[in-house]
Amino acid sequence: MAVKEPVTGFAVAVVREDGRWRCGRLDDAALTELDTAITELRKLRSTGAVFGLLAVDDEFFVIVRPTLGGVSLLLSDAAAALDYDIAADVLDLLRADAPDDDDDAVWPAGDLEILADLGMPEAELEVIVNEVELYPDEQLQMIAQRCGFAEQYTAVLDEL
Repeated sequence: MAVKEPVTGFAVAVVREDGRWRCGRLDDAALTELDTAITELRKLRSTGAVFGLLAVDDEFFVIVRPTLGGVSLLLSDAAAALDYDIAADVLDLLRADAPDDDDDAVWPAGDLEILADLGMPEAELEVIVNEVELYPDEQLQMIAQRCGFAEQYTAVLDEL
């Protein structure tokens, strides 16, 4: 089912506290293990927003946002669950089914309102997710720009 070769991409933690944004790198294991991403993000205790942006193999992205009662998730392409464990784990947590192998449609799974309180309304996030000609890192850059942490986000990516 899942890709066993090394997964490429990046995982970035984003924190907003006292009106200021801070971004940092998450362990590369966060790209393949959803539990690792969630655990690392929970360690970043903050009175403000904490979430992770994961870009996996130039194929899809995941937004992970720990909440008091669990975790809020957005998977940019549910079909990724056919090939990637982390995408399958997202669908498992969402209690959503993976699409059929022969379904070519790209559709998101999860909470399109995941960043609404930070300046990214559901409708805008849906437009970005549906920009299928863009790579995940480009889509995440658009999200960072819209929410106001593009400078901090880009600085982390430049260190990779």
